[in-house]
Amino acid sequence: MKPLDPRLLRYARATRTYLVATVVLGVIHAVLLIAQAVLLADAVTAVFLDGSGIGDLTTGVLGFTVPVLVALAAVIAAKAAVAWLQEIAAVRSAAAVKSQLRNRLLDHVTALGPAGSAGAGSAPAGVVAALAGNGLDALDAYFAKYLPQLVLAVLVPGILLTRLLPADLIATGTIAVTLPLIPLFMALVGMHTEAQNRRQFRLLARLSHHFLDVIAGLPTLKLFGRARAQAGIIRRISEDQRRHTMRTLRTAFLSSLVLELLATLSVALVAVGIGLRLVAGNLDLGTALLVLILAPEAYRPLREVGANFHASAEGLAAAEEVFAVLETPLPVSGRLAPPAGDIVFDGVEVRFPGRSGTALRLDATIEPGTIVALTGPSGCGKSTALNVLLGFVNPTAGRVTVGGVPLPDLDPEAWRRHLAWVPQRPHLFASSVYDNIALTAPAPSTDVVAAARAAGADGFIRELPESYSTLLGDDGTGLSAGQRQRIALARAFLRDAPIVLLDEPTANLDTETAASVMAAIRCLSAGRTVLIAAHRPELIALADRVILLTENLVPA
Repeated sequence: MKPLDPRLLRYARATRTYLVATVVLGVIHAVLLIAQAVLLADAVTAVFLDGSGIGDLTTGVLGFTVPVLVALAAVIAAKAAVAWLQEIAAVRSAAAVKSQLRNRLLDHVTALGPAGSAGAGSAPAGVVAALAGNGLDALDAYFAKYLPQLVLAVLVPGILLTRLLPADLIATGTIAVTLPLIPLFMALVGMHTEAQNRRQFRLLARLSHHFLDVIAGLPTLKLFGRARAQAGIIRRISEDQRRHTMRTLRTAFLSSLVLELLATLSVALVAVGIGLRLVAGNLDLGTALLVLILAPEAYRPLREVGANFHASAEGLAAAEEVFAVLETPLPVSGRLAPPAGDIVFDGVEVRFPGRSGTALRLDATIEPGTIVALTGPSGCGKSTALNVLLGFVNPTAGRVTVGGVPLPDLDPEAWRRHLAWVPQRPHLFASSVYDNIALTAPAPSTDVVAAARAAGADGFIRELPESYSTLLGDDGTGLSAGQRQRIALARAFLRDAPIVLLDEPTANLDTETAASVMAAIRCLSAGRTVLIAAHRPELIALADRVILLTENLVPA
């Protein structure tokens, strides 16, 4: 794990400004440390060498050290101001960097789309949620504690050794020899800690992903009596997370103890040497005091870096995962306008990573203005074929052409404007029923009502508290599965698209409503190409042509 990942400078521009501010404030901090040490050494030396005893202490203070004490107070106040500015810069920069990384992450995941997200470096929804949430929040410790001390660890020892070199060559040499021992032990401890932090973050991401899946499927799990079993799995993963966290904390405490002990022994070694030479008369009191005051300050930034490394490790691990997603190449998209003509699946095969066998194998030509039903047992590739047309899945082999033009050469936005799609599990937004049917395209209320009536949704919508203005919860909370399906169908009926993709459009519907929806599909298909993934015989009967996908399956 790099102390300062260069990709932070590239992906989060706020890091550059913060780094410059930290370096400037670090130099000022080092200069103030030297000034404080010189003033303290001069004040103490003046008191104990100019006064002949305790009775002359007041005279010594009033006669010489009052200006020094005033200057010392000013230096201490300046150090406090620098520390305050460092805190302000750290908090604001951390917020700016997290905001920039989150925006870049979400924009890139959106640009990747489902097809691009299936590539290397992608992350499932739960992992992305963990990254954009608690993962990047852990960067607060990195910017507020670790990075400032890292800059000070580079600047302060060098500046202090430059000041000590003309004053005491032996003490300077001792500090210069013992200082590298702390980074050496930090590296040894850090290699062990890095692996633990990565393991901990991955476990947290896995727990987040699994928890999101369980929440999404909780009604189904409850229906089939499997909710308690999932609770046990989450409890087991949470216990693993607790053990890994405690193990990481134990390593952090022990490594901090090692670094503190090493720094303390190094300072003690310097102090013993100074004491012996002071007693022997080979060193004056002022120089001895100056070295004794500055020696611990030379080691302090390195000790603080070691202590704060563990607090920032989780944030850096999350940042590296974010960079892995950001560095996933965006899919190359064409710019051609979609032409009219046949949709041809030419030797199309789809295989998913980590799964044996072929998810889809299809050779078919779909002529404009026809209704085609894709049928076969579950898992034969009906939904996958629709996802290939949508551009959500890239074929492993073969190609899809529209009017003779390969699908990847088409402008994806223009192509999707030619499509109306109803998935098996349509998503509804936390908005009004009207907005969920119209989506982003403003439409007259009469058209929305007509589309809802065609989809068999107008009746139950009018029974809602505020009819079409009723606000829904996220994912259509408050509606049944059948009602959500009918609202999704109303979207397709409202959208004036020449190609309609329906994935089990009558799923979750009762017989009467399904019959009305199939009648609406007959009206909808006039002049349009309709591709239906279907199980129901009566839905298959609507089709002009039926493609059985059973023979396309390759045994696992």
